[in-house]
Amino acid sequence: MAFDFKKEYKEFYLPKNKSAVVDVPPMKYIAVRGRGDPNAEDGEYKASIGLLYAVAFTFKMSKMGGHRMEGYFDFVVPPLEGFWRQEGVSGSIDYTRKDELEFISCIRLPDFVTREEFDWAVGEAARKKKTDFSKVEFLPVREGLCVQCMHLGPYDAEPATVGLMREYMEEQGLQPDFSDARLHHEIYLSDPRKCAPEKLKTVIRHPVRPVGA
Repeated sequence: MAFDFKKEYKEFYLPKNKSAVVDVPPMKYIAVRGRGDPNAEDGEYKASIGLLYAVAFTFKMSKMGGHRMEGYFDFVVPPLEGFWRQEGVSGSIDYTRKDELEFISCIRLPDFVTREEFDWAVGEAARKKKTDFSKVEFLPVREGLCVQCMHLGPYDAEPATVGLMREYMEEQGLQPDFSDARLHHEIYLSDPRKCAPEKLKTVIRHPVRPVGA
């Protein structure tokens, strides 16, 4: 049976729709950076998604392609994720100014994948798709202490969930800890092309630290 990150790591991918503290371990990602309104049809965000999935499925199908990765196992491609901030500003997102957003769009890699294997997959995807994959990067991330919550509903309604997360942080003696390396993080568990806006499921995760630390 294919390894499914969502099922094996439920605490990170399937939290309840109430805030909770998590300590997120190091993870590796396929990543593409960009900026602009994620809803723009010809924008950088939508272009990044095609690049990410091309590389992710190259890994998934690599055994069939004759490239035997050390530690290979069959896996379900993890959900799309994104690290976000307003241009030049670390912190919560202003959803009324989408044209000023900067993003790191990403898909998690299996832990065993090396930089060498990553470079092979990017090259193989570029060869097959005959497309420029130079924006795709290997991104190790260590988020550490965070507060997260499952947001139910449209993306533009996320500020209400973020507000409840802030209240929970205060109750727990925590405060936001945004920086260039610690960003607003979203994990998309629903496909907006196939799901009604009110039924969308998105994990929202914010970095935190103890008050006064």
